Amino acid sequence: MKRLLLFVLFLSFFFPLFPQPKGQVLLIIAPVNFRDEELLIPYRIVNEAGYKGVIASRNLQSCRGMLGRIVKPDITISQIEVEEYLAIILVGGSGAKIYWNDPQIHQIFREALEKGKIIGAICISPVTLARAGLLNGKKATVWWSPGFDLRKEITRGGGKYISNPVVVDGRVITANGPKAAQEFGKKIVELLNFYFQGSK
Repeated sequence: MKRLLLFVLFLSFFFPLFPQPKGQVLLIIAPVNFRDEELLIPYRIVNEAGYKGVIASRNLQSCRGMLGRIVKPDITISQIEVEEYLAIILVGGSGAKIYWNDPQIHQIFREALEKGKIIGAICISPVTLARAGLLNGKKATVWWSPGFDLRKEITRGGGKYISNPVVVDGRVITANGPKAAQEFGKKIVELLNFYFQGSK
């Protein structure tokens, strides 16, 4: 019995039962009224691709999505260490307005881009990247509707608005709303594989 136990321990040391994730992807949500699909679909896709999704918000209290989903964050925004993540993604939804002019969030995304990480935003959240000066000279997309047209935020930030559901420019990825969540998640994985796994 002891020999069997030692053999199992030997195997588990050299061949872990649970493979280590390829890296971590941080998804930031608003405490109230984040858009459910824009979190849950990319989160599922990156995890299925072998990465580990981590959810952050302003505090550790349960967050409520616009469609009623309750999510408990893993960490707070103040606990974010940019170096620990391969990509940092800002989820949309009406509650994401709180980050448009948030200097702490702006600094996190600036640092991430400076360190060669992938940064992304979906729905109304590309406005945050634009106001942080991170879309200057970049192609990007954003949510818009009659009476709530955010396209000027992209151009005001020095970017070029593209009407596609998902737009990739270097290490920056933007998407225009919940219907683009699936493609957004897949593009995040493509970029992760390209820049960090040598899949070209």
